[in-house]
Amino acid sequence: MTETAIEFRGVVKRYGEAVAVAGIDLTIAKGELVTFLGPSGCGKTTSLRLIAGLELPSEGQVLIAGRDVSRDPASARNVGMVFQSYALFPHMSVLDNVAYGPVIRGTKRPAARARAAEILDQVGLSGLHQRLPSELSGGQQQRVAVARAIVQQPDVILFDEPLSNVDAKLRRKVREEIRSLQRRFGLTAVYVTHDQEEALAVSDRIVVMQQGRIAQIGTPADLYERPASPFIADFIGDANLIAGHVAQGRFTAPGLSLDVPGPEGQAMLSLRPERIGLDPGGPDLIASATYLGSRIEYGIQTPAGDLLVSRPITETPLPVGTRVHLRIDPKDASRVA
Repeated sequence: MTETAIEFRGVVKRYGEAVAVAGIDLTIAKGELVTFLGPSGCGKTTSLRLIAGLELPSEGQVLIAGRDVSRDPASARNVGMVFQSYALFPHMSVLDNVAYGPVIRGTKRPAARARAAEILDQVGLSGLHQRLPSELSGGQQQRVAVARAIVQQPDVILFDEPLSNVDAKLRRKVREEIRSLQRRFGLTAVYVTHDQEEALAVSDRIVVMQQGRIAQIGTPADLYERPASPFIADFIGDANLIAGHVAQGRFTAPGLSLDVPGPEGQAMLSLRPERIGLDPGGPDLIASATYLGSRIEYGIQTPAGDLLVSRPITETPLPVGTRVHLRIDPKDASRVA
């Protein structure tokens, strides 16, 4: 039986008349990395702060390791946190930064430093113990921040937009390091980001927030391949949303007809740009073509509306003005409304 690490039970958070979190029910398993994802103001950061104890719920309960911590302050929760800015002490060595938490919690300094040295070695920072944070790269500083959170053996570790201060070229490497450390230590982790690619790359499950509510929960593949609504389809990656009608198991829109099971009536399909093939000769028109290194993005004018199509650079490029036929496999179309 999977052990529960964090549980939200009907959690509401209000700021005066404004509702930041509007009734969340959520269970996070021990050892799982769950990401809260959504646009600004959706409630994702407030949800993280409710776990940390930096905010208290207006209604409902927050449980950590089976204990109701809803009214407990941050200091009474066994939670580690990695901030956007890393919040490393600039005047302290890497070793003392990591040992600081155990020391202020009552661990003797030699024991705290020994434990800190062990964790630093495990996160790949052996030989750098006596350096100052300013003498480290951004990726190394990130690992120090993670080590400082891990050293206290928290029930859960929280990542608040951890890559926002990392150079774009380092983000892939750092997010891979975070995921590797989370798995190596078996950490229960909650991660907050507004970056869809980042969420897809690091998460076991993603909680997509919309206006203070959970819009959909699922694995990265679930959310990308089977979005539950137009909002999810449009927010997770790129999507072509096509309005039409379903009758007798067939979806029809101007210039488009596909077998789509489900209820009859008005409907909307989501088509990912990379799942649409292009064949020369047909009723549709290439209105634009953008070279993006590994792929070309085409803007296609169709009777159903303007569509985005992404094709690998290995295919023969098609010039603007070419008439094309769209090649769509019905299994690649997701009904979102």
